[in-house]
Amino acid sequence: MTGTTENSIGRTVPTEVRGRSVSPYAGVFATGPAGNKATPPLGSHRPSDDKVVDSIAEAIKRVDLADNMTVSFHHHLRNGDWVMNMVMEEIEKAGLKGMRLLPSAIFPCHEPMIAMAEKGVIDLIDGSLNGPLGRAASSGLFPEPTFIRSHGGRTRAVESGEAHIDVAFLAASECDPLGNANGVNGPSAFGPMGFAWIDAQYADRVVVVTDNLVPYPVTHMSIPSTHVDVVAVVPQIGDPEGIMSGTTRMTRSPSRLLIARYAVAALADSGYLKDGFSFQAGAGGISLAAVGYLHQYMKAKGIVGSFAMGGITGVVVDMLREGTLEAILDAQAFDLAAVRSVSEDPAHVEVSHYMFGNPHNKGCVTHQQDACFLGATEVDLDFNVNVNTHSDGLLLHGIGGHSDAAAGSRVSLIVIPLLRGRIPVIVDDVVTVSTPGDSVDIVATERGIAINPVRDDLVDALKGSDLPILDIGDLRKMAIEMGGGIDEPELTDEPIAYVEYRDGTMLDTIYRVK
Repeated sequence: MTGTTENSIGRTVPTEVRGRSVSPYAGVFATGPAGNKATPPLGSHRPSDDKVVDSIAEAIKRVDLADNMTVSFHHHLRNGDWVMNMVMEEIEKAGLKGMRLLPSAIFPCHEPMIAMAEKGVIDLIDGSLNGPLGRAASSGLFPEPTFIRSHGGRTRAVESGEAHIDVAFLAASECDPLGNANGVNGPSAFGPMGFAWIDAQYADRVVVVTDNLVPYPVTHMSIPSTHVDVVAVVPQIGDPEGIMSGTTRMTRSPSRLLIARYAVAALADSGYLKDGFSFQAGAGGISLAAVGYLHQYMKAKGIVGSFAMGGITGVVVDMLREGTLEAILDAQAFDLAAVRSVSEDPAHVEVSHYMFGNPHNKGCVTHQQDACFLGATEVDLDFNVNVNTHSDGLLLHGIGGHSDAAAGSRVSLIVIPLLRGRIPVIVDDVVTVSTPGDSVDIVATERGIAINPVRDDLVDALKGSDLPILDIGDLRKMAIEMGGGIDEPELTDEPIAYVEYRDGTMLDTIYRVK
């Protein structure tokens, strides 16, 4: 980093990263696309060529993997993924060093990457660093700062060439010998391969890793053979039960269920909840509960929505099957009921995260949504949202599709408790801005609802509502009275990560924890 500047929300960000000039965040849709798409090398396949190998070690040889290359992975198996660990173990055995990883997300199951980074096998991980790896990064695990991107922002960076992939290793639960692959069939089925699509399109070389090789042709082609160089057959790609991580379990807390009810009621009072309504089902226990209440409300009122986007759970599948939704657009399954539905329900359509959230394509799904339900670790008085770090500054979570959904939806609802433990969730200033306040509309808590004052239409629509409508400053005072103040995080001035907004501009800097 050679210099810094202040962006439009007052955060200090770099002007250059890794020898490339970067621009400060200037507004939700202030920065449009420029330049051309990346150009992966041409390839070919002759009738006599055999793509299938019986080990990851052989696949690594086939694609000429070398030191300092960038490899990518997807996380559809979430905390049940085995592929990243298997591939990196073979890379270590091969004696390769300085590897850069570009996963769509990291989970606790990927903790072995810490030791590999300490030994120099891994040089850097650009991606959502959840759990142990995020904690290690906060203490200076990597020699230079990592990029934290949203799901849509990651696809934008790959397509633009800012994030170049040498070799993509893509888990598939079904694949034929030519490389046509999917995640919806087979014993390790995990659902759509929305994260993998961009990697298959733009990586120099693509390896599909499968535990279910079937005769040609596979008829559900999430990834077509035209992009695949090697098919590596392994005993098992992972445990689909691991898809159900903590953030994909619905809350049972009475106070948090109240938050979900308030959010749906606010949406109803806003006037958006009517026939043709569309929404995104986010992760987080309260967000998932809100979808359940939404289903109940729409069913009672006879409202039929047009589509839901997700991260899809069985609750959304119920909406489709019971007639409160006409279609599901699905880039990632959050439970096994959703996995089954992709192959069983014709109106349950698999899409990519490129289509889901890339602001620089010509048909972004999030830009068609009426509403989204989203969580947060912190929200501040300017409605800025933190989903990456905790109040102590530790980097423990990724952005996911948070900023993509908030930017595109007509109403973005943040559903949060006032306190977690004894720590206030509404604060004066968030430690990290993950989603800027100019794309956040409503904050719903168990004590009341705050509406972003820039949304005059929502303020007017909810006047006279039976809901407890409060100023966000009043919610902040309640949080302090209930939980007390928050100690300032003890941080150094050394950046360990940069939060890149979905359009490629610099949103915030995350600093090393003392």
